[in-house]
Amino acid sequence: MIRKTFLLLLILSLSCDFCRAQGVRKTADLFRRSDENSRMGHLTINQDAGVDSLINKYILINKKLNGMGGFRIQIYSSSNRNAREESGKARQEFISKFPDLISYASFAEPGYYKIRVGDFRTKTEGTKSLFKVRKIFPDAYLVPDIINFPDLNNK
Repeated sequence: MIRKTFLLLLILSLSCDFCRAQGVRKTADLFRRSDENSRMGHLTINQDAGVDSLINKYILINKKLNGMGGFRIQIYSSSNRNAREESGKARQEFISKFPDLISYASFAEPGYYKIRVGDFRTKTEGTKSLFKVRKIFPDAYLVPDIINFPDLNNK
C-alpha cells in the first residue's frame, strides 16, 4: 500500500514538473523588430498567457512543416515499372495546358510516383480549378496536402 502511494506521488510530481517546464513565450517576442525607430509607436496587447502559448505553438508547427495545411489536385499516381517516365510525361502535358498552376512531382514508398498541382488553402478554391483540370485529366481529384505559404503581396 505504501509503495503504491509513493509511486502515485512520484508520477504526480513528475507530471506537474513536466507541465510547468513548458515555457510560455509572448507573441510579441516572435515579431519583435531589431531596427526600432524612435518615430514608431508602441502597441500593447493584454491577453491571456494561454492565447500567446497557442499562437506560438501554431507558428512553430507551421515553420517545421515548411508550409501550411491545404489542398492540391492529384493528376497522376502509379507504381508501374515505367511510372517515372509516365509521370514526367503527365507533368509536361499539364505544364503545357495549364502554365499558371504550379506542379509538384513526388515519390512515396513503396514506389509511387505522384504529380500534384496547385496550392489551394480551401476545398472551394481547389474545386474551381479541379473542374478545369478534369477536362484534360479525367481521373484528377482533390487531396489534402502541405502547401506553400501564399504570396500575399500579389493580391
